[in-house]
This record gives sequence, structure tokens and C-alpha cells, in this order.
Amino acid sequence: MSSSASREIKGMNDFLEETELNLLECKVCFEKYSQQQKHRPKNLPCGHVICQECVLALCPQGSSRLECPFCRKACRTLETSICLPVLHLMEMVTRVVPDQLDSPSATKTSHVTKLRPASFNLRLSFGGWGILFNPTGIALCRKTGRLVVAHDGKKRIGVFSMSGKCIQHIGVKSDTPNSIIYPLDVTVTQDSCIVVTDAGDHSLKVFDWSGKTTLAIKQTFLLPWGLCTNPQNEVIVSDSNAGNLVLVVADFKQGVVKKLLKLCSNLTHPREIAVCPTSGAVVVVEHLVKDSKNSSSTRVKIFSSAMKLTRQIDSFGLSLFLPLAVHTTGVAFDHEGNVLVTDVNNRCVICLDKTEECSFLKHVVASGLSYPVALTTLEDGSVAVLDSGNHSVLVYSP
Repeated sequence: MSSSASREIKGMNDFLEETELNLLECKVCFEKYSQQQKHRPKNLPCGHVICQECVLALCPQGSSRLECPFCRKACRTLETSICLPVLHLMEMVTRVVPDQLDSPSATKTSHVTKLRPASFNLRLSFGGWGILFNPTGIALCRKTGRLVVAHDGKKRIGVFSMSGKCIQHIGVKSDTPNSIIYPLDVTVTQDSCIVVTDAGDHSLKVFDWSGKTTLAIKQTFLLPWGLCTNPQNEVIVSDSNAGNLVLVVADFKQGVVKKLLKLCSNLTHPREIAVCPTSGAVVVVEHLVKDSKNSSSTRVKIFSSAMKLTRQIDSFGLSLFLPLAVHTTGVAFDHEGNVLVTDVNNRCVICLDKTEECSFLKHVVASGLSYPVALTTLEDGSVAVLDSGNHSVLVYSP
């Protein structure tokens, strides 16, 4: 810890400054960590964290080995991994409005009182550290009833039964062209192919249940992020850096791409996405960039099956009903066509009824969550929530 970290912290503004100085910048190049590839924080096996660019710079030319610049422990680049806790901390810090940090209103309680009471109860939880590592995406295979989870383990995709038993892991982390470097989201097609967005090489990859790669689409996306499968067995991909939604029409089992079509453009960093299995409506979450006046926030946009914008709700509108500013990290449709939203700030899941009346917001899950990042609805109406904070899946039933 640097000497500046030992000075007295008198308020939240001081705390934020110390956090950014001591935790959110690389101590080799002193550049701030970011979501961008070259400055993304990477864990070394020894526990120290440096940026991706420094990991590569510390490797001798032609070698994949490096020494930690702090403790000199040797490792290979393949043994490094994305430091998701630092990325999560970055997001939380950027969402704090400085002018409100030390105001009396900042000390209000965090329990939610303005929404209808939670209607779902915890039925099952599984995973945990050692089985799942910093999970990022979850999907249901409706044909087999299995849950598929993308995470940061040595094998990137975990397959679980409805009882929580781990059936298999596929998708090896390696330098081979069709491995999974850094998965962001996952979906399962109607013919039971597993589709993954890989931020490591900006690609879309398709696997069968044995882990064999059937298709890889590269050089099409700037940063593919969210995934969903529509009723026509086509995959919709959100390209966060390009601001687009892309429709992928393919024979996923045979690995043949039939068509790539831009469904929507001019979005602001679209990430999480879901499609209604009955109506074909699409919901996408935009992540708005922080500026000098506003902290970064999210905006939920709902489109018809013809991709006509029908409704949008920003963080301010949702925050009128919650004690903390809403930051949406996951979306799904329930069986009635309502939109379900995970909120990491208030650690809950809320339902946006199809009506545009804000008074019809209601809770689905209000307790037991640490850092919910994604969710999917199950055949019986239950909700499976992916909690990156405790590396687990929690199933809530009505």
C-alpha cells in the first residue's frame, strides 16, 4: 500500500479518491483500469493485479512467461485471468454522484419500501467458489431443462441440472483459435447448441454438448456482449462498442452462416439483451457514458418484434421507487411478457409490467442477492438469478 493510502480518510470523497488511486490503476504503468482490452485488470497467480498491456509487456519477446513485478513469482499468460472484482468496483465508483456523497440523504436505509412486496422465495442455490468463478452469463436449454453458465474457470461453460448438480464443463481456456478466452454471455438455441460471446477475441462461438466448436464468427464485431435466441431459432447479439444489435441466421449444428443482419443501430453501449418467446419483443440495456454532470447509468429499451421502439425507461425513472440509483445488469421476459430486471445497486430483481404506468413496478426478489448480473426464467415460472458476488446461481419460485 502506498504512503498516500495511509492518510486519514475524512469523508466519502476522500474514500473515492483513495480507491481510484490505490485500487483502480495499474501500479506498473499507472494507467487507470478500463473495460478496454489493453487496460483490463488481470489477476496473476500470486494475487497481484496489473493491466493486460503490462502482462504482455513483461513477457520476453517470443515467450508467454513473465515474472510478477512485485514478488517475482513466475507464471504463464494463460494462468492470468480477468479481475472481475476490480471491474465491478470501477462500475460502482463511477455510479456515485459526488455532490450527494456526504449529504444526509446518502445515509438512508437500503431496504426497498416503494415497490410491491417481493413475491418470490428462494428455493435452491448452487455453485459457489470452486465450481463457478466470476460468472457472467446464464441461459436455459428448454429442450433438456439444463442451465448453462458462462464463467472464468479453466473450462468456461458449466452445465447444471435443475437440482443444481454440475453435469459437465466445456470450453477450454487456451491460446487455440476456437477456445474461450473471456466469455461475456451465453444462450442456447432451440436445437441445443451453446452460443457464447468472447470478448477476448471479439467473436461469437458455437459449441455442441461435447464441447466441440461448430462455428466461430470473427472480424464482425467490435465487442460482442449480450445474447438471446428468438422464436425463429436465430441469435441476436449486442455489439457494445459498435452500438448495434446483430441478427445471426445460421445452421448452428452444421456451422453454416446464412445471414448477418443489423437489426438496430445508434444504441449507446448495448449489453444485456433478451427476447420474449411468445411475442418476439426485444429488450436491451444501454450503458450510458459518464460525463461531467452525470454518473454513468443504464437505460432499458423495449422493441416490438419488428424492432420498433415501444418503451424506454432510464435509471432515474426506476430510481424514483428505490433508495439507490438503479444500475441494470440483467434482463429477461417472464411467461406473461413482463420484463424482469436485475439491479446490482439495490441487490434485487424487479418486474416492469407491460403497462407503461410506473405504479405497476413490483418486486420479484428483494433479499439474498449480493451482485446479481444476469437471470433467466424457467419453465415453471421460477427465476434463476446469477450472482457474481457469491459465484452462484439462486433459484426463486413464486
